[in-house]
Amino acid sequence: MVTRRRFLAIGAVAAGLSLLPHRLLRAEGVPVRVWRGVALGADASLSIAHPDPAEADRLIALSLEEVERLERVFSLYRPDSALRRLNRDGWLDSPPADLVRLLSEAAAFGRATGGAFDPTVQPLWQLYAGHFERANADPAGPPESAVRAARALVDVRALRVEPDRIAFAAAGMAVTLNGIAQGYVTDRVTERLKAEGIGNVLVDMGELRALGHHPSGRPWTVGLADPANFDLANPDRTTTTVELTGGAMATSGGYGTRFDAAGRFTHLFDPASGACAAQWLAVTVQAPDATTADALSTALSVVAAERVPAILAAHPGVTARFTHPDGRILRLPA
Repeated sequence: MVTRRRFLAIGAVAAGLSLLPHRLLRAEGVPVRVWRGVALGADASLSIAHPDPAEADRLIALSLEEVERLERVFSLYRPDSALRRLNRDGWLDSPPADLVRLLSEAAAFGRATGGAFDPTVQPLWQLYAGHFERANADPAGPPESAVRAARALVDVRALRVEPDRIAFAAAGMAVTLNGIAQGYVTDRVTERLKAEGIGNVLVDMGELRALGHHPSGRPWTVGLADPANFDLANPDRTTTTVELTGGAMATSGGYGTRFDAAGRFTHLFDPASGACAAQWLAVTVQAPDATTADALSTALSVVAAERVPAILAAHPGVTARFTHPDGRILRLPA
Protein backbone atom coordinates (compact mmCIF):
# COMPACT_ATOMS: atom_id res chain seq x y z
CA MET A 1 0.00 0.00 0.00
CA VAL A 2 1.16 3.51 -0.72
CA THR A 3 1.71 5.41 2.50
CA ARG A 4 -0.65 8.35 2.66
CA ARG A 5 -2.19 10.80 5.10
CA ARG A 6 -5.86 11.46 4.54
CA PHE A 7 -6.36 13.86 7.43
CA LEU A 8 -4.39 16.84 8.64
CA ALA A 9 -4.95 18.09 12.16
CA ILE A 10 -4.93 21.88 11.94
CA GLY A 11 -5.16 24.81 14.30
CA ALA A 12 -3.07 25.95 17.25
CA VAL A 13 -2.15 22.46 18.40
CA ALA A 14 -1.08 21.02 15.09
CA ALA A 15 0.28 24.07 13.31
CA GLY A 16 3.88 23.32 12.45
CA LEU A 17 3.73 19.57 13.03
CA SER A 18 7.20 18.12 12.74
CA LEU A 19 8.33 15.00 10.92
CA LEU A 20 10.59 14.35 13.91
CA PRO A 21 9.30 11.73 16.39
CA HIS A 22 8.37 14.33 19.00
CA ARG A 23 7.87 18.05 19.10
CA LEU A 24 6.61 20.15 21.99
CA LEU A 25 4.13 22.86 21.03
CA ARG A 26 1.94 25.14 23.08
CA ALA A 27 -1.70 26.02 22.63
CA GLU A 28 -3.34 28.65 24.81
CA GLY A 29 -0.52 28.13 27.33
CA VAL A 30 -1.00 24.33 27.48
CA PRO A 31 2.00 22.23 26.38
CA VAL A 32 1.10 19.79 23.62
CA ARG A 33 3.33 16.86 22.73
CA VAL A 34 2.97 15.73 19.10
CA TRP A 35 4.27 12.46 17.65
CA ARG A 36 4.37 11.72 13.91
CA GLY A 37 5.20 8.39 12.33
CA VAL A 38 3.73 5.38 10.48
CA ALA A 39 1.23 2.77 11.66
CA LEU A 40 0.09 -0.18 9.52
CA GLY A 41 1.56 1.42 6.43
CA ALA A 42 -0.20 4.78 6.83
CA ASP A 43 1.06 8.09 8.15
CA ALA A 44 0.00 8.53 11.77
CA SER A 45 0.09 11.18 14.48
CA LEU A 46 -0.80 11.68 18.12
CA SER A 47 -1.40 15.03 19.86
CA ILE A 48 -1.57 15.04 23.68
CA ALA A 49 -2.24 18.15 25.72
CA HIS A 50 -0.68 17.74 29.17
CA PRO A 51 0.91 20.16 31.67
CA ASP A 52 3.82 17.75 32.23
CA PRO A 53 5.84 17.04 29.06
CA ALA A 54 7.51 14.03 30.67
CA GLU A 55 4.12 12.49 31.39
CA ALA A 56 3.04 13.23 27.84
CA ASP A 57 6.13 11.37 26.60
CA ARG A 58 5.25 8.41 28.83
CA LEU A 59 1.73 8.32 27.37
CA ILE A 60 3.05 8.48 23.84
CA ALA A 61 5.41 5.59 24.63
CA LEU A 62 2.47 3.56 25.97
CA SER A 63 0.53 4.32 22.80
CA LEU A 64 3.38 3.24 20.57
CA GLU A 65 3.75 0.00 22.54
CA GLU A 66 0.10 -0.69 21.71
CA VAL A 67 0.67 0.09 18.04
CA GLU A 68 3.69 -2.22 17.94
CA ARG A 69 1.72 -5.01 19.62
CA LEU A 70 -1.10 -4.71 17.10
CA GLU A 71 1.31 -4.45 14.16
CA ARG A 72 2.50 -7.95 15.13
CA VAL A 73 -1.10 -9.12 14.70
CA PHE A 74 -2.50 -7.23 11.68
CA SER A 75 0.39 -6.18 9.46
CA LEU A 76 0.58 -7.47 5.90
CA TYR A 77 4.15 -6.22 5.69
CA ARG A 78 5.74 -8.00 8.65
CA PRO A 79 6.58 -11.64 7.86
CA ASP A 80 6.10 -12.57 11.53
CA SER A 81 2.60 -11.12 11.94
CA ALA A 82 -0.33 -13.37 12.80
CA LEU A 83 -2.17 -12.22 9.66
CA ARG A 84 0.75 -13.08 7.40
CA ARG A 85 0.99 -16.53 8.96
CA LEU A 86 -2.75 -17.08 8.47
CA ASN A 87 -2.53 -16.09 4.80
CA ARG A 88 0.58 -18.22 4.26
CA ASP A 89 -0.70 -21.43 5.85
CA GLY A 90 -4.47 -21.07 5.39
CA TRP A 91 -5.05 -21.62 9.10
CA LEU A 92 -3.87 -20.32 12.46
CA ASP A 93 -4.13 -22.17 15.75
CA SER A 94 -4.32 -20.28 19.06
CA PRO A 95 -4.82 -16.95 17.26
CA PRO A 96 -4.35 -13.64 19.10
CA ALA A 97 -7.56 -12.43 20.72
CA ASP A 98 -7.39 -9.17 18.76
CA LEU A 99 -7.35 -11.05 15.46
CA VAL A 100 -10.35 -13.15 16.49
CA ARG A 101 -12.18 -10.03 17.62
CA LEU A 102 -11.45 -7.96 14.53
CA LEU A 103 -12.20 -10.73 12.03
CA SER A 104 -15.48 -11.33 13.86
CA GLU A 105 -16.30 -7.63 13.63
CA ALA A 106 -15.30 -7.61 9.96
CA ALA A 107 -17.68 -10.50 9.29
CA ALA A 108 -20.44 -8.62 11.11
CA PHE A 109 -19.86 -5.53 8.94
CA GLY A 110 -19.97 -7.83 5.94
CA ARG A 111 -23.41 -9.06 6.95
CA ALA A 112 -24.62 -5.54 7.77
CA THR A 113 -23.57 -4.24 4.34
CA GLY A 114 -24.81 -7.19 2.30
CA GLY A 115 -21.27 -8.26 1.50
CA ALA A 116 -19.94 -4.84 0.46
CA PHE A 117 -17.36 -5.09 3.24
CA ASP A 118 -15.32 -8.27 2.85
CA PRO A 119 -11.83 -8.75 4.32
CA THR A 120 -11.13 -11.71 2.01
CA VAL A 121 -10.54 -9.43 -1.03
CA GLN A 122 -6.76 -9.90 -0.67
CA PRO A 123 -6.59 -12.21 -3.75
CA LEU A 124 -7.94 -9.30 -5.82
CA TRP A 125 -5.28 -7.00 -4.39
CA GLN A 126 -2.61 -9.54 -5.27
CA LEU A 127 -3.99 -9.93 -8.79
CA TYR A 128 -4.19 -6.22 -9.63
CA ALA A 129 -0.91 -5.30 -7.93
CA GLY A 130 0.92 -8.16 -9.63
CA HIS A 131 -0.55 -7.27 -13.03
CA PHE A 132 0.50 -3.63 -12.95
CA GLU A 133 3.94 -4.37 -11.50
CA ARG A 134 4.84 -6.20 -14.71
CA ALA A 135 6.63 -4.40 -17.51
CA ASN A 136 4.32 -3.49 -20.41
CA ALA A 137 1.22 -4.38 -18.37
CA ASP A 138 -2.02 -4.22 -20.31
CA PRO A 139 -3.54 -0.84 -19.32
CA ALA A 140 -7.00 -2.43 -19.55
CA GLY A 141 -6.20 -4.44 -16.42
CA PRO A 142 -5.97 -8.16 -15.69
CA PRO A 143 -7.80 -10.60 -17.99
CA GLU A 144 -11.43 -11.14 -17.08
CA SER A 145 -10.72 -14.83 -16.54
CA ALA A 146 -8.10 -13.94 -13.91
CA VAL A 147 -10.51 -11.56 -12.18
CA ARG A 148 -13.16 -14.29 -12.07
CA ALA A 149 -10.66 -16.75 -10.59
CA ALA A 150 -9.59 -14.30 -7.88
CA ARG A 151 -13.20 -13.30 -7.21
CA ALA A 152 -14.06 -16.98 -6.59
CA LEU A 153 -11.75 -16.85 -3.55
CA VAL A 154 -13.56 -13.84 -2.02
CA ASP A 155 -16.22 -14.79 0.52
CA VAL A 156 -16.00 -13.94 4.20
CA ARG A 157 -18.53 -16.70 4.87
CA ALA A 158 -15.79 -19.18 3.91
CA LEU A 159 -13.62 -17.90 6.75
CA ARG A 160 -14.03 -19.84 9.98
CA VAL A 161 -13.22 -17.75 13.04
CA GLU A 162 -13.14 -19.45 16.43
CA PRO A 163 -11.29 -18.50 19.62
CA ASP A 164 -8.88 -21.42 19.18
CA ARG A 165 -8.55 -21.53 15.38
CA ILE A 166 -8.98 -19.42 12.25
CA ALA A 167 -9.07 -21.21 8.90
CA PHE A 168 -9.99 -20.70 5.25
CA ALA A 169 -12.35 -23.10 3.51
CA ALA A 170 -10.43 -22.99 0.21
CA ALA A 171 -6.80 -22.94 -0.78
CA GLY A 172 -5.66 -19.57 -2.10
CA MET A 173 -7.91 -17.47 0.11
CA ALA A 174 -6.31 -14.58 1.99
CA VAL A 175 -7.37 -11.73 4.25
CA THR A 176 -6.53 -8.05 4.34
CA LEU A 177 -7.64 -5.90 7.25
CA ASN A 178 -6.57 -2.63 5.64
CA GLY A 179 -10.21 -1.54 5.48
CA ILE A 180 -10.74 -1.79 9.23
CA ALA A 181 -7.49 -2.37 11.17
CA GLN A 182 -6.33 1.24 11.17
CA GLY A 183 -9.61 2.22 12.79
CA TYR A 184 -9.27 -0.59 15.30
CA VAL A 185 -5.72 0.46 16.22
CA THR A 186 -6.90 4.05 16.58
CA ASP A 187 -9.63 2.90 18.98
CA ARG A 188 -7.28 0.77 21.05
CA VAL A 189 -4.78 3.63 21.44
CA THR A 190 -7.58 6.04 22.32
CA GLU A 191 -9.02 3.68 24.93
CA ARG A 192 -5.58 3.14 26.46
CA LEU A 193 -5.08 6.89 26.80
CA LYS A 194 -8.58 7.29 28.21
CA ALA A 195 -7.76 4.66 30.86
CA GLU A 196 -4.75 6.77 31.80
CA GLY A 197 -7.04 9.71 32.50
CA ILE A 198 -6.44 11.66 29.31
CA GLY A 199 -9.51 13.68 28.36
CA ASN A 200 -8.25 15.75 25.43
CA VAL A 201 -6.44 13.96 22.63
CA LEU A 202 -6.54 13.60 18.86
CA VAL A 203 -5.38 10.15 17.71
CA ASP A 204 -4.60 9.48 14.06
CA MET A 205 -3.39 5.93 13.40
CA GLY A 206 -4.54 5.99 9.79
CA GLU A 207 -8.04 7.02 10.93
CA LEU A 208 -9.04 9.68 13.43
CA ARG A 209 -10.60 9.61 16.86
CA ALA A 210 -10.96 12.54 19.23
CA LEU A 211 -11.48 12.77 22.95
CA GLY A 212 -12.75 16.00 24.41
CA HIS A 213 -11.65 19.31 22.97
CA HIS A 214 -8.65 21.15 21.67
CA PRO A 215 -6.82 22.63 24.67
CA SER A 216 -8.24 26.07 23.82
CA GLY A 217 -11.74 24.69 24.45
CA ARG A 218 -12.82 24.62 20.82
CA PRO A 219 -13.34 21.39 18.86
CA TRP A 220 -10.49 19.58 17.20
CA THR A 221 -10.32 20.67 13.56
CA VAL A 222 -9.20 18.41 10.72
CA GLY A 223 -8.86 18.97 7.00
CA LEU A 224 -10.11 16.58 4.34
CA ALA A 225 -7.77 15.89 1.45
CA ASP A 226 -8.86 17.03 -2.00
CA PRO A 227 -9.62 13.74 -3.79
CA ALA A 228 -9.87 15.36 -7.22
CA ASN A 229 -6.36 16.84 -7.05
CA PHE A 230 -4.62 14.53 -4.62
CA ASP A 231 -0.84 14.70 -4.87
CA LEU A 232 1.30 12.19 -2.96
CA ALA A 233 4.07 14.75 -2.97
CA ASN A 234 1.75 17.26 -1.26
CA PRO A 235 -0.78 15.18 0.72
CA ASP A 236 -1.60 18.04 3.12
CA ARG A 237 -3.63 19.93 0.51
CA THR A 238 -7.17 20.08 1.86
CA THR A 239 -10.55 20.91 0.39
CA THR A 240 -12.63 21.47 3.53
CA THR A 241 -12.41 21.28 7.31
CA VAL A 242 -14.45 19.32 9.82
CA GLU A 243 -14.78 19.77 13.57
CA LEU A 244 -14.55 16.80 15.95
CA THR A 245 -15.52 16.78 19.60
CA GLY A 246 -15.47 13.12 20.47
CA GLY A 247 -16.20 10.46 17.90
CA ALA A 248 -14.20 9.29 14.92
CA MET A 249 -13.70 9.91 11.24
CA ALA A 250 -12.39 7.82 8.34
CA THR A 251 -12.06 8.41 4.62
CA SER A 252 -11.78 5.89 1.80
CA GLY A 253 -10.79 6.97 -1.69
CA GLY A 254 -9.12 5.29 -4.61
CA TYR A 255 -6.79 8.27 -5.00
CA GLY A 256 -4.73 7.02 -2.05
CA THR A 257 -3.52 3.80 -3.72
CA ARG A 258 -3.59 3.58 -7.49
CA PHE A 259 -2.30 0.57 -9.38
CA ASP A 260 -2.07 2.36 -12.74
CA ALA A 261 -0.93 5.86 -13.68
CA ALA A 262 -4.38 6.80 -14.97
CA GLY A 263 -6.01 5.93 -11.64
CA ARG A 264 -8.62 3.65 -13.21
CA PHE A 265 -7.60 0.75 -10.96
CA THR A 266 -7.35 1.26 -7.21
CA HIS A 267 -7.36 -0.66 -3.94
CA LEU A 268 -11.13 -0.36 -3.46
CA PHE A 269 -12.65 -3.59 -4.74
CA ASP A 270 -16.28 -4.54 -5.21
CA PRO A 271 -16.43 -8.03 -3.66
CA ALA A 272 -19.43 -8.91 -5.82
CA SER A 273 -17.74 -8.30 -9.17
CA GLY A 274 -14.02 -8.15 -8.47
CA ALA A 275 -13.86 -4.77 -10.21
CA CYS A 276 -12.36 -1.60 -8.76
CA ALA A 277 -14.98 0.79 -7.42
CA ALA A 278 -15.23 4.16 -9.18
CA GLN A 279 -18.61 5.65 -8.32
CA TRP A 280 -17.17 8.08 -5.73
CA LEU A 281 -13.91 9.97 -5.50
CA ALA A 282 -14.01 9.69 -1.71
CA VAL A 283 -16.30 8.65 1.12
CA THR A 284 -15.85 10.15 4.59
CA VAL A 285 -17.70 8.62 7.53
CA GLN A 286 -18.13 10.04 11.03
CA ALA A 287 -19.06 7.49 13.68
CA PRO A 288 -18.83 6.97 17.45
CA ASP A 289 -15.69 4.83 17.02
CA ALA A 290 -12.94 4.57 14.43
CA THR A 291 -13.45 0.85 13.71
CA THR A 292 -16.99 1.55 12.53
CA ALA A 293 -15.96 4.66 10.60
CA ASP A 294 -13.17 2.75 8.85
CA ALA A 295 -15.25 -0.27 7.89
CA LEU A 296 -18.24 1.74 6.69
CA SER A 297 -16.17 4.19 4.66
CA THR A 298 -14.76 1.15 2.85
CA ALA A 299 -18.14 -0.52 2.34
CA LEU A 300 -19.96 2.64 1.25
CA SER A 301 -17.30 3.19 -1.41
CA VAL A 302 -18.44 0.08 -3.26
CA VAL A 303 -22.07 -0.47 -2.31
CA ALA A 304 -24.85 0.52 -4.73
CA ALA A 305 -26.01 4.07 -3.95
CA GLU A 306 -29.62 3.04 -3.37
CA ARG A 307 -28.53 0.78 -0.50
CA VAL A 308 -26.66 3.51 1.40
CA PRO A 309 -29.62 4.94 3.41
CA ALA A 310 -30.55 1.53 4.84
CA ILE A 311 -26.96 0.83 5.89
CA LEU A 312 -26.67 4.19 7.62
CA ALA A 313 -30.05 3.75 9.31
CA ALA A 314 -28.78 0.51 10.85
CA HIS A 315 -25.82 2.36 12.42
CA PRO A 316 -27.03 5.11 14.77
CA GLY A 317 -24.80 8.13 15.06
CA VAL A 318 -23.14 7.58 11.67
CA THR A 319 -23.06 10.18 8.90
CA ALA A 320 -21.36 10.05 5.51
CA ARG A 321 -20.00 12.54 3.00
CA PHE A 322 -19.72 11.37 -0.62
CA THR A 323 -17.62 13.16 -3.24
CA HIS A 324 -18.90 12.52 -6.76
CA PRO A 325 -16.40 12.35 -9.67
CA ASP A 326 -17.75 15.69 -10.93
CA GLY A 327 -17.07 17.30 -7.54
CA ARG A 328 -20.62 17.33 -6.18
CA ILE A 329 -20.97 16.52 -2.48
CA LEU A 330 -23.71 14.32 -1.07
CA ARG A 331 -24.26 14.18 2.70
CA LEU A 332 -26.33 11.42 4.31
CA PRO A 333 -28.41 11.51 6.38
CA ALA A 334 -29.30 14.80 4.69
